[in-house]
Amino acid sequence: MVSLDECVIARLKKGKNHYEVFVEPEGALALKKGDEVNIEEIIAVESIFSDAGQGEHASESDLQNIFGTLDSLIIAKEIILHGELQLTKEQRKHILDEKTKRIISTIAQNAINPQTKAPHPPSRIEKAMEEAKVHIDPFKPVDEQVMIVMKAIRPIIPIRFEEVQIAVKVPAVYAPKSYGEIARFGTLVKEQWQQDGSWVGVVKMPAGMQNDFYGLVNHLTKGDAETKLL
Repeated sequence: MVSLDECVIARLKKGKNHYEVFVEPEGALALKKGDEVNIEEIIAVESIFSDAGQGEHASESDLQNIFGTLDSLIIAKEIILHGELQLTKEQRKHILDEKTKRIISTIAQNAINPQTKAPHPPSRIEKAMEEAKVHIDPFKPVDEQVMIVMKAIRPIIPIRFEEVQIAVKVPAVYAPKSYGEIARFGTLVKEQWQQDGSWVGVVKMPAGMQNDFYGLVNHLTKGDAETKLL
């Protein structure tokens, strides 16, 4: 259980009636995202309300008819999963900011400028979103909104999702300790150990990750590896 001071109201409308429960917002959002959450740890009281602000409890007959049970924990979970969270302005802003950052990061890691084959920096994507006046929903999944954002910013910047393959040759002195981490960075398409002890591999990855990949290779080999974009 959590303190009422830490809670917001989760509300589900069924017909003309509302069903409400006091919940801790971060835990409720985690549950809505699909994370494993103990319901007892994110609700303030095991009561279902018709008007939580006024302290009016929902009738047992209504609960039984609507939810098929009187178990308040089961009902609370349904309300959280399928209802809306009545967030404060500060809570909504924080959640919106975090969701926006995750969307920008996802696009930056997976997309490129098709004209130059280079990734777009996050700041450029963010600016394009501002110019396109993109609306981010704080509650919809990131993956669902990424495609909406991509469609909105394409008229502003050249961008598309793409995968690239990069060939790497690691000198023998670094190969035994570094090849595994390099191979795990993306999908290892093929590899071969050379007679001189060096390792050659081809790694497939989202196009926006190639700069990070080059950075990893240079770090592991002190800049002595050879790379080629295929």
